[in-house]
Amino acid sequence: MIGWRTRVGCLALVWVCSLVAIAAERNTGPWNMTELKQTPTATFGEAEGLVQPVYYAGEPYQNHPTRVFAWYGRPKGDGPFPGVVLVHGGGGKAFREWAQHWADRGYAALAMDLAGHGPNGRLPDGGPDQGDDTKFRPFDDKTLRDMWTYHAVAAVVRGHSLLAAQPGVDRDRIGITGISWGGYLTCIVTGIDDRLKGSVPVYGCGYLADNSVWLEPRFQPMSAEQRAQWVRLFDPSQYLAGVTCPILFLNGTNDFAYPLDSYRKSYSLVPEKQRMVAVVPRLPHGHIWTFPEVDLFLDSQLREGTGLAQLSALKTEGSLASATVKSPSELREALLHYTTDGGAWQNREWKSLPAKIDGETISAELPGTGPLVYYLAVKDARGVTVSTAHAER
Repeated sequence: MIGWRTRVGCLALVWVCSLVAIAAERNTGPWNMTELKQTPTATFGEAEGLVQPVYYAGEPYQNHPTRVFAWYGRPKGDGPFPGVVLVHGGGGKAFREWAQHWADRGYAALAMDLAGHGPNGRLPDGGPDQGDDTKFRPFDDKTLRDMWTYHAVAAVVRGHSLLAAQPGVDRDRIGITGISWGGYLTCIVTGIDDRLKGSVPVYGCGYLADNSVWLEPRFQPMSAEQRAQWVRLFDPSQYLAGVTCPILFLNGTNDFAYPLDSYRKSYSLVPEKQRMVAVVPRLPHGHIWTFPEVDLFLDSQLREGTGLAQLSALKTEGSLASATVKSPSELREALLHYTTDGGAWQNREWKSLPAKIDGETISAELPGTGPLVYYLAVKDARGVTVSTAHAER
């Protein structure tokens, strides 16, 4: 009979070996994670309330050193505080109000600019801008480190390293959330940075060359070799399998940029036991940092917050769709969301029907007999939505 010390030792060995295997398999692309995990040199400005400006070292751009501007938010007190890295989207900037939002909630937060800008416009030593011409321009092995995605991902990981090094910040309780292109970056960073403890990419996903708003104007004019090279290095589909922390994917049914087919393929790369999905009918797209799903999911991972409802995989038997649900909060409603439209995902009309809640099971009868896309969702008393993956008939 094996003694308890031996059993514990064996279990610990298995756990360590599993982590080593994951680390060995993780694709970190062109980024040197050993360097990016070092604390960058930084200069902090004067605080105004809970927020202060900071400049930190970025990656060289066209053989010149760069700086990244950010707002650093820190609650009052000594901590230790959980932390969150805030990643803006296209047309965005380092939002002071975003860092303030999280500092008000008891988090240390870093919201960096990813377009080479400071608080008053273009920096003389900033990195590449974030226009589509820059994101999708031709490149080769010598110039890939001048690409926007390369710089943006590096700036986010360095920002995490800077945040983790600040007094009063608990480096073992840091998460990330990003919006639109920031969600795209969050998918990549969560796949390559194993220090993160929770992640919420909003809208953004991978498989952009399969279907996205950039398919026709950007990917189709590329040669096959150019497209394959961009996808291999800069599409989140290459990195999501490396995600090891809990992650919530939040998007809308009709998002103009990141359609549900590419979205489902993206989140399906993450093991089901550590991913959650919240697809909301007609969720507005913008620099919106007040979605309760984001705040409460990160609370549940980074401090002792009440978690979100957990749904099993969608099951369909005949015309009945069902899933099991476990929720630490009272459920307000369960719904079947569906569309009978074809064509572009962005233009489909979605309808909703009440679903039945029976103990830990939710179910609904599917309408009609024709083509159908559908999924089940629940909303709790806090207004937080969680959904299953969509299915197609």
